[in-house]
Amino acid sequence: MAAYFQDKVVVVTGGTDGIGKSLVELLLSHGAKVATCGRNHDKLYLLQSENPSSPLYTMVADVSSENDCRRFIDMTIRTFGGIDILINNAGVSMRALLRDTTIDVIRKVMDINFWGTVYCTKYALDSIIERKGTIVGVSSIAGYRGLPGRNGYSASKFAVQGWLESIKTELMDDGVHVMWVCPGFTASNIRNAALNKDGEQGGESKMNEKKLMTSDECAVHILKAVEKKKRTLVLTFTGKQTVFMNKFFPKWADKLVHRFYFRDRQLVK
Repeated sequence: MAAYFQDKVVVVTGGTDGIGKSLVELLLSHGAKVATCGRNHDKLYLLQSENPSSPLYTMVADVSSENDCRRFIDMTIRTFGGIDILINNAGVSMRALLRDTTIDVIRKVMDINFWGTVYCTKYALDSIIERKGTIVGVSSIAGYRGLPGRNGYSASKFAVQGWLESIKTELMDDGVHVMWVCPGFTASNIRNAALNKDGEQGGESKMNEKKLMTSDECAVHILKAVEKKKRTLVLTFTGKQTVFMNKFFPKWADKLVHRFYFRDRQLVK
């Protein structure tokens, strides 16, 4: 796998935590030139200091801002000469029932998860077409199965997958590969940073993180799928089981998902 990524220019949005950070570090170890962005200057500085002699470009950017995305992509192309692979990884989750949350929370999730993917892909597209590169969307099982308490998150991931499927067929004649990956439950910061009903970070995971796939393991699977040019990648047994059940036994899936997330009419996960 290392030979495939040697000297390739790879953009990873949201590279300061979780899966994004694992992707950045693994790509650098494979000889890739990596550009990443995040909203936290200190975390970007730490990432840069941990990889002092590596071909790593970082920029403070919020992917929900079209101007930030344009600037980040333009500076990456100026720095490295082009883009071979774009991994749209930046994202935010939520944990709130529709009756309790505000429209602004759902809009914020959509702006980051869906529009962030659209902005970065649009501004990187010419370079990716020129290099016959790859576009990746880090989605979720929530992009196949709507999850309670994550209604805005599920909507954003359904939108990402539908949009990527559309441009996948648009770009076939250009030699550009488009794929989306669904990690399932992964031990990462996304649940700790999930928005509550008021749009604030929840700060606590309701999952047993020790039993989940690690971000490092997830990153390995993602890069192997990129190298093999897979169409989609669904990770973990639970993830694959959920996609299967929802496709062939949707009513049963409704009951199982409800049983998993609720206790005594209260959202517990």
